[in-house]
Amino acid sequence: MSTRVSDMLGIDYPIIQGGMMWVGRAEMAAAVSNAGGLGIVTALTQPTPEDLRAEIARCREMTDKPFGVNLTILPSQNPPPYEAYLDVVLDSGVKILETAGNNPKEFIAKAKAAGVVLIHKCTSVRHALSAERHGVDIVSIDGFECAGHPGEDGVGGMILFAAAARQVKIPLIGSGGIADGRTMAAALALGAEGVNMGTRFCATVEAPIHDDIKQKLVAASERDTNLIFRTLHNTGRVLKTEVSHEVIAIENRPGGCAFEDIRHLVTGTKGREALETGDAGKGLIWAGQTVGLIDDVPSCAELLTRMVADCRSHLSRAGQLAA
Repeated sequence: MSTRVSDMLGIDYPIIQGGMMWVGRAEMAAAVSNAGGLGIVTALTQPTPEDLRAEIARCREMTDKPFGVNLTILPSQNPPPYEAYLDVVLDSGVKILETAGNNPKEFIAKAKAAGVVLIHKCTSVRHALSAERHGVDIVSIDGFECAGHPGEDGVGGMILFAAAARQVKIPLIGSGGIADGRTMAAALALGAEGVNMGTRFCATVEAPIHDDIKQKLVAASERDTNLIFRTLHNTGRVLKTEVSHEVIAIENRPGGCAFEDIRHLVTGTKGREALETGDAGKGLIWAGQTVGLIDDVPSCAELLTRMVADCRSHLSRAGQLAA
């Protein structure tokens, strides 16, 4: 399935694995790449830049296919050494970098000078156009259905993909709301040239997540996610659990909520513990509305083969209707 995205990335299918915290490890990325998509190692899942170097090497032992690294750059009082992580990516010879959050011009220039293909993830057309002006190669745009942080505009993928495709000239990846061949076909019809999936890849055999969490994703419907951090203007979409319900209850208290009021519930280490132990009461489980489209836990190879076949079938059906 050839598009500008698949051709630029050197992959068989224009299907990209999201750069998910705690999930984007070597075994996950390698499985997606071996299946014909683009696997992504999440840089900040690794405690130090040197740990990232080792994880990249470990991924190379598992696949000879292209894979990328995600580096999410967020404002913080005590930020991690972002440039040191970037240097490891470049020194390790990784040729595909997915960025999210802030995207400093000097980082773009440094990566481009090393011959890296830059994918920037954003949640609005205005930010996509800004990324294009700053020199990224591909824009990945997140609809409001997505897991993680969908932005504050509240625009779903059906509108957002189409609006972005009307204005963005570089290749576009549709992200959020994609989980099967039907939704992939819709994204392509709206103007995207590839799709990005996070939640769907969490429910695969190779995902480094406890099976009890995978089964929660399978059992959930499209109505089983919560929006948290709304009052803090940093909206996040997570699975409905006792933890996320408690976060919302605290946010809705009279007088408002500060981050310190919920920190004990939402720290990344708590989320990691939940994913690894299978106990959803330990922390947040980040998930998108695509949980309503997930019915099984296939291997990555099975998932991509099925998705591409179904995508072609739905595009063909739509073409027949148009004819």
